[in-house]
Amino acid sequence: MSRWRQWKKWVRSLKREVLTLYLAYHDPRTPLYAKLVVGMVVAYALSPIDLIPDPIPVLGYLDDFILLPLGILLARRLIPIDVMDDCRSRAVGHAWPKINLISAIVIVLIWLATLSAFTYYFVCQTS
Repeated sequence: MSRWRQWKKWVRSLKREVLTLYLAYHDPRTPLYAKLVVGMVVAYALSPIDLIPDPIPVLGYLDDFILLPLGILLARRLIPIDVMDDCRSRAVGHAWPKINLISAIVIVLIWLATLSAFTYYFVCQTS
């Protein structure tokens, strides 16, 4: 199998795992601490804004190739196995959830608040 096909297969499996985590988040059998981690991972995966912008060479994709899989791995370990199995089977025929405008605005506001806090902190430290 060529590297391109392997990469495409890995990306598809990553998308399926994010959808599985989304379904596990809404499952009542998932513990609260796991829901917090899953919520952060899914929000980051679906967020239009990256921690490190993609146009930055090499580093731009670092968060996508390292942080997201590590977050998925941590979330998978926190969710009970039977819940993950049920959610994986449901994810096969399940469509991606539609993100409404309010959710997108909230995500952008959180990123802007974080950026503002860091900017304020660094400006106050240098003054």
